[in-house]
Amino acid sequence: MSTPPTTSALVTPPELGSTDPARYADLTRIRLEDPDAVQRAADARVCHARPVYGTQNFIVAADHPARGALSVRGVPGAMADRRDLLDRLRTALANPDVDGVLASPDILDDLLLLGALEGKLVFGSMNRGGLAGLVNEIDDRFTGHTARHLKRLGADGGKMLTRIHYGDTATTQALESTAHAVDALAEQGLYAMVEPFISETVDGKVRNDLSPDAVITSAAIASSLGATSAYTWMKLPVVPEMERVLASTTLPTVLLGGDPSGAPEEIFRTWSEALALPGVQGLTVGRTLLYPEDGDVAGAVATAASLLRK
Repeated sequence: MSTPPTTSALVTPPELGSTDPARYADLTRIRLEDPDAVQRAADARVCHARPVYGTQNFIVAADHPARGALSVRGVPGAMADRRDLLDRLRTALANPDVDGVLASPDILDDLLLLGALEGKLVFGSMNRGGLAGLVNEIDDRFTGHTARHLKRLGADGGKMLTRIHYGDTATTQALESTAHAVDALAEQGLYAMVEPFISETVDGKVRNDLSPDAVITSAAIASSLGATSAYTWMKLPVVPEMERVLASTTLPTVLLGGDPSGAPEEIFRTWSEALALPGVQGLTVGRTLLYPEDGDVAGAVATAASLLRK
């Protein structure tokens, strides 16, 4: 299956299914010879008409590699091959029910050059400095997109991971940085997609507490960050007692997928139940759909899309 180039494509997309190791070589060439091409592609892109309440949005997430998180289902390096990841993203974005993408700057630039974001929602990943396993992982610096640059790209918003670790003094700085990012996005008229967790260190590794009470507490804290919540969304995990979780906020909420560990049927069932609750604006899912157990990306995306209210 091939995807024809669109009006904003500055690099001809290779045929999906190709195993040619040079299939994305033109991305390297144009970056070297014509760096301004990324902005031209952004300027030429047809933007999304903006979200509407009652119509749930489906956003594919692809910012994990920027934090050094390359494993899926315990398989190290599953996301390491950028060509393979771009193939999977293009397959997902070719489904008209996929409304957009959440990505780090490098991946977003690739997709812009390939013309893969026509009519799509675009969210940039802003803080990727809290590398997985880093000694000061909670000190999650803003090393990615800025609000000003996202505005230049014609994006719809920015996303920030906000981990609240009561045993780590870096939490205060992380919260303050998120608040500043919320303000900066609001000043540009862009959405702030805040992904909060109550975190703890277990056996030397940072773990997120996925109990309903912890998710409710994280949402309560994150909802209040910044001088205004007018442009703020929550990005929350699907956990038990989601009705009680979603009752804790009036902010638009998208559901995240995380690193899949259960059976696909069970994952889709829990998503379906959560999507039926008030305030849920849709899904923002990455690894679960881009790297399904059976390898059928298009099938996994189509199944997830069928769960949303459109």
